[in-house]
Amino acid sequence: MPARMLRSMAGARAPIWCVARSTSRTCTGSCAGRWGGEQHGPGSIAGGNLRPRPVSIWPCPGAGATSWAGGLIRMRIVNVTRFAAVLALAGVLAPAALAADGNADNGRRLAYTCMGCHGIENQKNAYPKYSVPRLGGQSAVYIAAALAEYQAGARWHPTMTGQAATLSEQDRLDLAAWFHSATAAAAAASARVAQPAALDVCIACHGQDGIGVTPEYPTLAGQHEDYLDQVLDDYRMGRRQHALMNAFAGQLTREDVAALAAYYAAQAGLHTPALR
Repeated sequence: MPARMLRSMAGARAPIWCVARSTSRTCTGSCAGRWGGEQHGPGSIAGGNLRPRPVSIWPCPGAGATSWAGGLIRMRIVNVTRFAAVLALAGVLAPAALAADGNADNGRRLAYTCMGCHGIENQKNAYPKYSVPRLGGQSAVYIAAALAEYQAGARWHPTMTGQAATLSEQDRLDLAAWFHSATAAAAAASARVAQPAALDVCIACHGQDGIGVTPEYPTLAGQHEDYLDQVLDDYRMGRRQHALMNAFAGQLTREDVAALAAYYAAQAGLHTPALR
């Protein structure tokens, strides 16, 4: 969808974001030095298989989008709810696959083939240097979209690509519904982990407590710390491609990544599901 249409849908007085490159100045409205599309690569956006537009298509909110000290790129999100709605209307966000669209009972049956990795706490077989992600309680929309990406080749992992290859659309919805509803005792949030200074980079989509602000965004709360650390650093370094995540993670230092992973892992949320 052309940028002018997105601006029109969002409203002329409610721009989305700007990217400013500076250690001292604030954005003046021109957004000089904006990123180009080559910064993102051909990644997909939250379940789609579209070549992303560069961040620079988004209108500048004017003065007030300050940058971080130390030469890091600072991105400030304005009106995130409207941003998510605009992308949904544009067909950019994940398919509207709600938990209610899937049959959790059938998903439980299908999940037997998943549990050899995702049903064993701290399992590292499939990666093998970091933990297989916890899926219990994860957003059904996000899981269904991820499985569709693996099947389409927009996302790749030697195990997951094979697992998703033969799933029908209904199978994906059923699995997503079961993992979302799978019960387990979630650990209480840890008060010992202070909020990282870089948390404001993440909260617009993933929330302060690690629960996605819309179902398209994955829950991070309670995820394995080593998994979060690895994936976030992959986005930061461009080893893993996703238009939004490369832009946001590119602002972070290695120390920021470690602090964010520790913080979100300590929050109450995801768990390793059990077949019962």
